Amino acid sequence: MSIILGQLTSLFGNFILKLALSMYVLEATGSAAIFAGILSVATIPTILLSPLGGILADRADRRNIMVVLDALTGVSVLCAALFLSESNAIAVISTLLIILSVLSAFETPTVQACIPTMLQGDNIMKGNAVVNQVASLSYLIAPMLGGVLYAMLGLKPVMYASLVCFFITALFECFIKLSYQRIQNQGGVLQIVKQDFLSSMQYISKEQTSISKMLLFTAFSRFFVMGITIVGLPFLVRTVLGFSAKYYGAAESALAVATILGSIAAGVLAEKLKIHKLSVLLASMGIFIIPAGIVFILPVNAMIKYGVTVVSFCGMQAVISIFSIFAVSIIQQRTPNHLIGKVMAYTSTVTLCVQPIGQIVYGFLFDRFYSAVYFVLVPTGIIVCIVGLFAMSFFKNMEKE
Repeated sequence: MSIILGQLTSLFGNFILKLALSMYVLEATGSAAIFAGILSVATIPTILLSPLGGILADRADRRNIMVVLDALTGVSVLCAALFLSESNAIAVISTLLIILSVLSAFETPTVQACIPTMLQGDNIMKGNAVVNQVASLSYLIAPMLGGVLYAMLGLKPVMYASLVCFFITALFECFIKLSYQRIQNQGGVLQIVKQDFLSSMQYISKEQTSISKMLLFTAFSRFFVMGITIVGLPFLVRTVLGFSAKYYGAAESALAVATILGSIAAGVLAEKLKIHKLSVLLASMGIFIIPAGIVFILPVNAMIKYGVTVVSFCGMQAVISIFSIFAVSIIQQRTPNHLIGKVMAYTSTVTLCVQPIGQIVYGFLFDRFYSAVYFVLVPTGIIVCIVGLFAMSFFKNMEKE
């Protein structure tokens, strides 16, 4: 229970903080490109340092790591709030985002490694489903509250509210009970890092190749789904259909609800859904994308196109939520405790690398086919369906193992 409450307050603090920072930068610079550039640079430390975070998660007490990291996050936000002024705001915010990115590289694999340590079997999927529900609920509520607080009070009060969330998270995490066995360190730091990296890579590439293949399928689904969702939804609603921000906000809220429902479904299906059915989930993502493309061919009004698009994207979002929870849970179940942190770090690193590429590709495609978006959506749906069908034999073999 402590880890769930900790995740709730941590994610809530993160969401209201990043929303307030983004609004401030956009208001101060008037440029979405500048903020996008800051965010892109800030993700680099997470990508580069995640493997080190995985090594630390496997060698140190995971509870202590989480407590220290969330406390450091709170201290970092406090220092940024104290030093922040109109003259140095962009520099302070950029520095803060980079620091948060570094801390995230160590925290994410640690949190993901805790679930299989605390739970076993199908309960791992249920635990991941609950964590996903908490994240989705925070994403649904926190931006709205953060926006209201920012509009009423400004940036610094929101920063102080978020740092309170991080300190509360650290307090909750003090009560987490995790088994810990100290690993004897042989050699210097560089030798330990090299040894741990090689052993984990050998495990997923030779001893348990199904894990590396599962990572590829997860990356594949994220490439298409996140590219279409993050880039395509605002483009279709605001630019192609010409609806206001109110309609786009409603669509985003619907996606958050779909993610929550998908997480609940994953928890319910934890003991019932067989591994070979994951290919059906993968193919169904493509099936949901296709109607969103077809409706732009039909001679119907903009409101119907909007409704079909939102329903299609929500269906796709719910399915990707179920698929991701099962995929991560299977990887956790098949990884021994002394390697779980490193393998989880590779999972988050692959996802972080693939998503921006998907967004860039689909940004180009939607711009290129502005007046015929069905040339983007329908082929994407067909490709995802075909890959899902081809993956059937892989998931059947994994189930036999």
